[in-house]
Parts: sequence; structure tokens; C-alpha cells
Amino acid sequence: MCSISALFATLTSITISGLDRASLFLYKQQTTMFLQFLLLYLVLYVLTKHFRNKIQNLPPSPFPALPIIGHLHLIKKPLHRSLSKISNRHGPVVLLQLGSRRVLVVSSPSAAEECFTKNDIVFANRPHLLAGKHLGRNYTTLSWAPHGDLWRNLRKISSLEILSSNRLQLLSSIRTEEVKFLIRRLFKNNDEIIDLKSSFFELMLNVMMRMIAGKRYYGENEAEVEEGRRFREIVTETFQVSGASAVGDFLHVLAVIGGTEKRLMKLQEKRDGFLQELVDEHRRRMGNNKSCFSNERNYKTMIEVLLTLQESEPEYYKDETIKDLMVVRSLSSNSDKR
Repeated sequence: MCSISALFATLTSITISGLDRASLFLYKQQTTMFLQFLLLYLVLYVLTKHFRNKIQNLPPSPFPALPIIGHLHLIKKPLHRSLSKISNRHGPVVLLQLGSRRVLVVSSPSAAEECFTKNDIVFANRPHLLAGKHLGRNYTTLSWAPHGDLWRNLRKISSLEILSSNRLQLLSSIRTEEVKFLIRRLFKNNDEIIDLKSSFFELMLNVMMRMIAGKRYYGENEAEVEEGRRFREIVTETFQVSGASAVGDFLHVLAVIGGTEKRLMKLQEKRDGFLQELVDEHRRRMGNNKSCFSNERNYKTMIEVLLTLQESEPEYYKDETIKDLMVVRSLSSNSDKR
């Protein structure tokens, strides 16, 4: 009886060991086939991209462009030095595949002249980025609108009604006063270390917002404390979200996972609400025949000018148009300066 049990146990162990070896062999074989297929796919992908660029007569491009990330692995900080190295190696006109987007790097004066003279219409439009979709009202603001009738109309309003030489001269006192405010603050805090970059940034925002709404939100004599705090929070969040959206523009999956789009949508709600309050405030005061801060200044703010035009052409100067131009002159323009 014992011999039969021992024989059964031996046969069982042999069978299990055989199955384990067979399963292990099958697993190794499947893994090897998968790796071979993956390697073949990568080789075919790289070669296909390389030769397709040759056939389409595209500018030279660093070889190879990796799947999904493209040439992002070549980009390091500082950006200008990375692009300079790539241009020195591959020529004055280089085509990069940064994630899902193609980027043309031009480092030659003659090539740049050709881009902005013979082919200026081709390069006139900005790419469709996440910031333009949500903060630019689906690419309908002056900063994001494609070249066409809408962009020309917005540019006409901006150049004739807001940034004409006559209005800039009329508002020159604002710039003078804000520079005096800054100099006074620097002398007052002469024993402290001052961040001039932040100081000049705040100077520009105060100049812009006084031209737009007659209010200053930084430093001494700022507008209502709560309103100034909200404005500063919106400015700070705009820079934070803009930096995060830049990564999602090239690798969209990161924008979805990181919640960048949701943050952009919430930020747009805050900005739109804040600007609408300013427009409504000016509309109420103008309705009462009391220009905003009429006792302190002898000029019209940008909002007042646009609301006056709205009375004669309401279908042309809508509240959305006024708010869009306010954003372009304040947050968007200063984000490029920082």
C-alpha cells in the first residue's frame, strides 16, 4: 500500500514539474516573440518616418524620432542652447517632432526673412493650444484668432480705439505716475533687497489696469483690498496653469491625467467673472452720468471708450469683445513680458 502511494506521489510530481517546464518554455517563447515584434515595429516606425520626410521634401530632422515623444528627449534647459546645438548639427532650418506637434526651428536670417515675407500668411496663425481653447474663447480673441475677418476687426478696434497715438499720449500721465510710485518705493526700502523683475512686472500691470479700468492692484494706493487680492490670484494662477498646459500641448495624455484642462476651464470662469464685474461697474456709473474716478482724472478708461461705442453699435461691441480686449491688454500681454 505504501509503495503504491509513493509511486502515485512520484508520478504526480513528475507531471507537475513537466507542466511547469512547459509553461515556462511557452512563456519565454511568447516573451521573445513580443520583444522581436516590438523591435521590428520600432525599426519600421523610425525608417518609415525618416524616408517619408525625405519623400515629402521636408527640412532635415534629427534621426531618429522616437514613438510618442518624438524629439522631446533632445530638448533640455535652457531651451535656446538645446535648439542652438540642434541647428549647428542639422542646419539653419530643422524640423522637430515634439510629441504630437511639429516644430520648425529657424536660425538663419535669410530663412526667417523668407518665412515672414514670402510665406507670412502661412505663419500668421498661432497653433491650437489648450490655453487658446479655454482662455482664448475657442480661439476667438485677438491673441488666438486665426488670420481673417475676425482678427482684422479686433486688430482694428485695438489700434484705432485703444492704442492710437492720440490715446497713448493722453494716457502718458499714468506711466509717469507709476514710475514715480516705483522710484518712491525703491528709495523707501533702500536697505532691503528688491526683486526688480517683479517690481517692473507689477509696474506694467498697474499701468495696464489703470488704462483699462482706472485702478491699480499692486503697491501703495491700490484699489479695494478684496478686489486687488482676487486680481493678483488670477494673475498668479494664469502663469501657473499656462506653464502646465505647455506640456499637455505636446503630450495630450499628460493634460488629461494631470487635470490641466479642468484647471484652465475654472480659471476662465474666474477671469470672465472678474472682468464682467468691472464692465458692469463702469456701465452703472456711466448710466448715472458719473464717469469712474471723474474727480481724479480727465481721461476715459478703455472700458468707458468701448462702452460708449457699444451704445451706438451694440452688435459689434459686445461685452465678450470688451472683455477679450481687456485680457489681451492686461494678462496676456504681460505674461509674454514676464
